[in-house]
Amino acid sequence: MKVLLRLIALVLIFSACSDDDGVATTDPTESIPIVKSDSSYAVSLEADIVYAEGLSHQNLNSTDFTVMPLKLDVYTPDNEMENRPAYVFIHGGGFVGGSKQAGRIVDLANFYTSRGWVFISVDYRLRDDKGTVPQEWADYLAGLSSDYAPVFLAIYPAQRDAKAALRWVVANAENYRINTDYITVGGGSAGAITAITVGISEPEDFRDEIDSGTDPSLLSTNVGQTYRIGTIVDFWGSKVALDLLQAVYGHQRFDSNDPPLFIAHGIEDPTVPFSGAEDLKAVYDTNGVPLTYYPLEGWGHGAWNATVNDKRLEELAFDFIVEQQYLVVE
Repeated sequence: MKVLLRLIALVLIFSACSDDDGVATTDPTESIPIVKSDSSYAVSLEADIVYAEGLSHQNLNSTDFTVMPLKLDVYTPDNEMENRPAYVFIHGGGFVGGSKQAGRIVDLANFYTSRGWVFISVDYRLRDDKGTVPQEWADYLAGLSSDYAPVFLAIYPAQRDAKAALRWVVANAENYRINTDYITVGGGSAGAITAITVGISEPEDFRDEIDSGTDPSLLSTNVGQTYRIGTIVDFWGSKVALDLLQAVYGHQRFDSNDPPLFIAHGIEDPTVPFSGAEDLKAVYDTNGVPLTYYPLEGWGHGAWNATVNDKRLEELAFDFIVEQQYLVVE
């Protein structure tokens, strides 16, 4: 079936690039990014680029706040390609800690960038930054256990920031020669929760609940830009942020138009239970959306070194992205 879909896609591309007599006027694969099967390019890094600003309150939504610069790192391949895919990655840390410069993420950045992607690693506001939260979100969480409420409060600004990072990527795509039709978003743990949410939710979610009058930092977030996610990579995440969105606002965002999803999750994960992966798989199966699913036997949380059929996770995700986005591999 996937081979048939690939052939159909190429036929449609060929038709769009032909004159009235059916003679090809341009190369039908011209608009499809080319990536390398092996490490082929030197990698350049631009660190700590400010992609937006966000408020950090002294206490929940207090009028005493500071304005935080939100930063990301951009890894670019040393090549002359004018048509690069992008991979936006969001770090984990339970919405409490973590960094865009974690060693595992730097390894991923070099793996993908050396093969032709522009890789963007994103920092965002964490629990102790006390980002602005909609009142209805705060009211809902007030009824939960005090052990969970601070982290769940941090989920909202984290999604808001990640979406701002995606809009920054689109606004700056020309500078990095990114083809915005080929964007992957991924993450580990809390970052995977955010990647899933960014890929599934609507553009207005985690953006329009607080206007620029209440949070003037919204004006720094390229709010006029839109993005489309081609594929989602989930390393041991869950749909908890989307569940909260539904609980607070009644928005159920999963449907048959969602991006293809890659899941790798340790069956013995004590931090983000494996049931989160099973729940996502069930939703995707119900909606008939492409899904690649790796339950990792014998692994717990943070299974970065796991292999399936002698392939590491970054290699498996490479195959998934290439297949689902119909990328050209050399």
